[in-house]
Amino acid sequence: MSASTAAPIALTMGEPAGIGVEIAIKAWQRRDARELPPFFLLADIELSRRVAGLLDEADAVAEIDSPAQVAGLFPHALPVLPTPLPSPVRFGKPDPDNAAAVLSAIRRGVDYCLSGEASALVTNPIQKSSLYEAGFAHRGHTEYLAELCQGDARPVMMLACPGLRTVPVTIHVPLHEAIASLDAAAIVAYARITADALVSDFGIERPRLAIAGLNPHAGEDGALGDEDRQIIKPAVAQLADAGIAVRGPLPADAMFTSQMRASYDAAVCMYHDQALIPIKTLQFEAGVNITLGLPLVRTSPDHGTALGLAGQGRADAGSLITAIVYAGLMARRRALRG
Repeated sequence: MSASTAAPIALTMGEPAGIGVEIAIKAWQRRDARELPPFFLLADIELSRRVAGLLDEADAVAEIDSPAQVAGLFPHALPVLPTPLPSPVRFGKPDPDNAAAVLSAIRRGVDYCLSGEASALVTNPIQKSSLYEAGFAHRGHTEYLAELCQGDARPVMMLACPGLRTVPVTIHVPLHEAIASLDAAAIVAYARITADALVSDFGIERPRLAIAGLNPHAGEDGALGDEDRQIIKPAVAQLADAGIAVRGPLPADAMFTSQMRASYDAAVCMYHDQALIPIKTLQFEAGVNITLGLPLVRTSPDHGTALGLAGQGRADAGSLITAIVYAGLMARRRALRG
């Protein structure tokens, strides 16, 4: 399926008071230089035009009624499917009154993907504190997406940048809860979903997984903690018995060197920071958040709403552009595999 005939990518506005609309327009500006697949933005049309004016692109926004209109407009303007905001936007000042519209953009993007009208979903960062204030009951994007997919999902977060992919088994919980909740079944489940995605979405026919240890030096055979020996090692054995190319538990302080990174296709990590620190250290501007285990392709820039930069025209669109590139490639591979 060529880029010209594929369904477009749906891009959500994220937090309206943040940089989401700005970096969406900047990504569109670089559509030819980066050979980006067509995408459309689910956002407030007036906000989109306001931000376009700040970027000296007053004519760069085109209002659309459906994703079917994107292909004809994308070479000349950024197609925006209106998602009205009830309250005026003050850059850098999230308003809980706009939370319903933020969630509506995500929900509609999912619906377009599930119906085939969009080939993938790219989500701009949300301000969770503002959503919580409005009654949002999920920990974040990933959990909300799983609910929208109506149970047909076991979401797994992958962080990716050139030269490294990491998957945390536990995510947005305090460290003591992450350690207490860790078990072999979860490690096996996350690793299997990761291996399947490396085949279907990344075209790696024989994925190689590295499983990180939890304790210093992977526990030193129990001298520095029993979790590596009693939980992680049995999980690695189960994965190997299932025919997956896997190694571990590996000491986390050594497994992200350039030589080690070349020996695996993804690292399965035990907690949030263990997975995110190496990605953000290597490629902070180009890191991408990918959700595996969904019936749709979803990527996101690996940064926050950057409220301090909003409305100034200085936001860097690099991570969003990379997220769009990943989404297009993954959607194309899924389409080719049928």
